Parts: sequence; structure tokens; C-alpha cells
Amino acid sequence: MLASPPVTEHQDETRAGYDGVVELYASLFADRMETQPFARNMIATFAELVRATGNVRTADLGCGPGHLTALLHEFGLDAFGLDLSPGMVDHARRAHPALRFDEARMESLPVEDGALGGVLAHYSMIHTPPAEVPALLAEQVRVLAPGGLLLASFFGTEAPEPVPFDHKVAPAYAWPPDRFAALLTEAGLTVVSRLLYDPASERGFLDTHLVARRD
Repeated sequence: MLASPPVTEHQDETRAGYDGVVELYASLFADRMETQPFARNMIATFAELVRATGNVRTADLGCGPGHLTALLHEFGLDAFGLDLSPGMVDHARRAHPALRFDEARMESLPVEDGALGGVLAHYSMIHTPPAEVPALLAEQVRVLAPGGLLLASFFGTEAPEPVPFDHKVAPAYAWPPDRFAALLTEAGLTVVSRLLYDPASERGFLDTHLVARRD
């Protein structure tokens, strides 16, 4: 397993990185994924599955400018956004004043045990060193009700181990999909769906989306 820096060090770097690109980042996703049909349809499917549980309360972790929180709301979920970056939270509040956004760390979510029907983690764990990812997943399982669903999206790699790469905002990691799925299982989740898509990106990674249900 790759060595990781202290939690506060990599989180401070990530927070500062995203605080510095709020308006640019928001403009890149202004279309709310209309140009990314695979990811958008996976989120729509996730929302349908969450609605079927009868508990539509859903957290968008690493919500950024709030575009996916708003999309989840459109898909019928009682969605709220949490993000490490105060700049992103401030933008999300201004862009979507009818929705709730709060600053929070993913390893300590301000949510009661078993409260949520859904958790969306859309590329929000990519900056977390691999050794720390299990703790984040355990926290997500804590806030999910039995039968609740997690949609985790990340950069996938065919390499046998997580691959560090130079993300434009902060250092990041691509994951072998099977390795990440195994972490979900170890956390007490059952993977019910997976989508791997090759976007022909310059990085050469796969867009990877895993839906898992809390046992």
C-alpha cells in the first residue's frame, strides 16, 4: 500500500487547491453533466434505487459547486451537499439557495448514524491516500441506513495497485476497480452495479462508477 502524508497535510493541500479554482471549476460543470451521459445516467439510476428504499435523504460528499446536489434534487432526492472547501460551499449556497450546503471533512460527517438512504461520492475520494480510504468508507457506512446505497465514482486503472497521478488541483489516485470493490465489501457493503467507461482521456484512466448497498 502506498505511503500517505498526515491527514491534515493532504487535506489542507486539497482544500487550498479547490478554494483557488472555485469559479473555473464551477464553469466546467455548468452543464450538470449533459455532456457525460454515462455518469449522468448512473446518477439517475442511483437516485431511482434510493427512492425505492423509501428514505430519500442523501448526502453529496465533496459536492463542489453543488451541481450534482441540485441534480439529485431534480431526481427526487432530499439532497444536501458537504465539502472540505469553504469556497466551494459558499459558491454552492449562492448558486442553489434552496438547498443545504455545509463545510465538513469526509472522515467525520455531521450526520447521525443510519440516517441516510443514499450517499454520493462522485470523484470525491480521489485525493485521499489509499491507506485512508477504508476510514472514509466506514464513515459512509455509518451514516447509511440498512439497505441504503452508495455511489462511488473514481478514476479506474488496470494496474494492480492504486496509481498516484498529478491532478490539476491536488495529488490524486486512480484505483483498480476490483480493489476498490473489495474495500466496499470489507466496509459492509454489497456491490450491486458497476460501470467502467473509457473516455479516451489524456490520462488513460477509466471512468468508474460502483453502486453498493449497505447490508
